[in-house]
Amino acid sequence: MSEFVTLGRSGLKVHPIGLGANKISDADASTNTEYGGDILLDAIDKGLNFIDTAFIYGDGKSESIIGNTLKKNNLRQDVVIATKGAHEYVDGELTLNNSPEFLTKQVENSLQRLQTDYIDLYYIHFPDEHTPKAEAIGALSRLKEQGKIRSIGVSNFSFDQIKEANVHQDIDVVQDEYNLLNQEAESKVFQYYQEHNISFIPYFPFASGLLAGKYDQHTQLTARQKSRPQFQDPTYSDILGKVDQIRPLAEKYQTGLQNIVLAYYLSKNVVDAVIPGARNRKQMEQNLEAAKIQLTEDECKFIASVFPPSFKLK
Repeated sequence: MSEFVTLGRSGLKVHPIGLGANKISDADASTNTEYGGDILLDAIDKGLNFIDTAFIYGDGKSESIIGNTLKKNNLRQDVVIATKGAHEYVDGELTLNNSPEFLTKQVENSLQRLQTDYIDLYYIHFPDEHTPKAEAIGALSRLKEQGKIRSIGVSNFSFDQIKEANVHQDIDVVQDEYNLLNQEAESKVFQYYQEHNISFIPYFPFASGLLAGKYDQHTQLTARQKSRPQFQDPTYSDILGKVDQIRPLAEKYQTGLQNIVLAYYLSKNVVDAVIPGARNRKQMEQNLEAAKIQLTEDECKFIASVFPPSFKLK
């Protein structure tokens, strides 16, 4: 795999392993602790140049830490920043707003927090219930013409909403949930993305760590985990058994199981990049190894046989 890839028709060249920056919002913006500026600087030093954040990650805190770190170290030109907006607080309640006026204001606010003149990729984070999607995208198109954003994305949109939003072929990137336990996107929308040269970026790639080899039958689960369907038997044991079947691939490539999973996603023709989160520097560095793995066609078929697209949580 080449070191950098192009996201669909956006023209943005990124390392195929990005950094999901939701955990950066756990950091103190004034001190830039390990979860914040330090991990970001180390990621860039290791060759990563694609950062994915959002307003809702700490109510702007993640964006602020990224902006402060990049400006202080004169690194803005070295990275591709993706951020997202749609969330609004109304009388203390969190709501969704895709109106052109709100999205325009959100972009301006993100520009200030990121301390930059432009955002490389701006997503509508979630659809609202009332704004016509073509109108929402129209606002982003105008911001693109003004040079405030460079490419347009949507996240968590249904297929019908994506088609409505893309009526003028303005969407460059779609971000949605996709992993070995939820492959609906592949059967429903991958062909559309390929036909329209849209890049797909999956989130939740490890399904709460189940696909990263973090768990076995002896793992002590928390009460919260036990309340979730994927951690309840027989589903939990079924997933662990399937994970064990692909574990030898990690041994073959002398890497972590999570990197085999990421490499499998990157083998899909519409998946140009993945954005795993990282709680610390070590996780970020381990994730970067996935870009070096080139699974064979037979290995990809084997993984698909273990986790067929029809596999669903019971």
